Amino acid sequence: MTVLGSPGRFTTIQAQREELKPMLSVINRTFASLLIRNYRLYFIGQAISLCGTWMQMIGQSWLVLRLTHSGTQLGLVAACQFLPILVLGPWGGLISDQFSKRKLLFGTQIICGILALALGILVVTNTVTVWMVYLIGFMFGLVNTVDIPTRQTFVPEMVGADRVGNAVSLNSTAMNLARVVGPAVGAGLIATFGVASCFFVNAISFLAVIIVLALMRTEELHPTPRAQRTKGQLKLGFLYVVAHPLLAYTLLMMVIIGTLAYEFTVTLPLIAEFTFHGNAESYAHLFTAMGIGSIAGGLMTAGRRTTSPQLLVASAGLFGVTLVLAAVMPTLLFASIAFVAVGFFSIIFLTLGNTTLQLGSAPEMRGRVMALWAMAFIGSTPIGGPIVGWIGEFVGPRWAVGVGGIAAIIAAIVGGVGFWRSGHLTLTRNTKPLDEGNNQG
Repeated sequence: MTVLGSPGRFTTIQAQREELKPMLSVINRTFASLLIRNYRLYFIGQAISLCGTWMQMIGQSWLVLRLTHSGTQLGLVAACQFLPILVLGPWGGLISDQFSKRKLLFGTQIICGILALALGILVVTNTVTVWMVYLIGFMFGLVNTVDIPTRQTFVPEMVGADRVGNAVSLNSTAMNLARVVGPAVGAGLIATFGVASCFFVNAISFLAVIIVLALMRTEELHPTPRAQRTKGQLKLGFLYVVAHPLLAYTLLMMVIIGTLAYEFTVTLPLIAEFTFHGNAESYAHLFTAMGIGSIAGGLMTAGRRTTSPQLLVASAGLFGVTLVLAAVMPTLLFASIAFVAVGFFSIIFLTLGNTTLQLGSAPEMRGRVMALWAMAFIGSTPIGGPIVGWIGEFVGPRWAVGVGGIAAIIAAIVGGVGFWRSGHLTLTRNTKPLDEGNNQG
């Protein structure tokens, strides 16, 4: 019998510790950025705010469908919301490069909260019409033109260059945790209190980000150099991307995928209502399934030490394959299972693409590069949203989802050929900016 303090007991404890070391190492790598106080606060605030955002997305899509019963209108509303990002994205990135990111975020969160509150009031007073949803969506888009590149590039200021990849992955995990919680809660709110409640809760959720921004220790931030206010700054951003194939082909892949594949606010309500004859709860189930897969994909990516063009291409291809499979599923249950896989590979692609651009850009150019990423990812919706909505309404929702899958497979082929021709093989998370001599093309 082994007693406490005996050599045998000590040896057993030591052996158990040695066995746990690999697992603890993975956990430490996966959640490394959360050890930084400012980022930890930001992560909590974002998680709360993003839940509200997904509630609003569920509520807005269902409101438009209830008002119009049209997939095309659904696509046009989405297009209106993201049109400013497509047209004004470079200017938003330039503003992000030239001003304090923390102060910019204070302003964008306050304005977004007011807009969400206004939409809730319009709905609850029964005065809302489709053109009002268009207008408020357009105003959200104007704010997001600055907000998105600013949020993306604020991450390195909180965690430093060595943890950018991990922080980006955790951000993606927070977004997709919200994708699980937000739609589920949103569907419950719609069923219990009406669609206006989604907008009111979203308005309140913006306070979380405002509070955590106020609580941050500014002396612990790592401000990036601000771009000089000279002529030709926008043109310089485009030329910078064109001169670096790693950035250019990553963005080109996102343009193709963002235009036709990432139109879930259009395709999922259509497939829920017209293919499976469901309701808002069915729509939420599909979004939740995607969110579950995305959380798993985000956590897996957060634990990785490296990223590479090969992984980016593979994730795009698998994203496309799973979308095609989801399009042909016979029941809502099987479709939900397929969308778990869709979420898994989609978030891996998004995280790897985001990390590649963040690490591959010089700090003073990062805002403009990430604005182009936002244009490719979100700004492409004004083009893709109406197209996918028209396909969903007149050809069928399954075809709308399937077209997105084919687009992702094509993007993988285009990116693979481009990376191969330009000689890019591996980009590690510790890679210096391209301007410092790494992976120049």
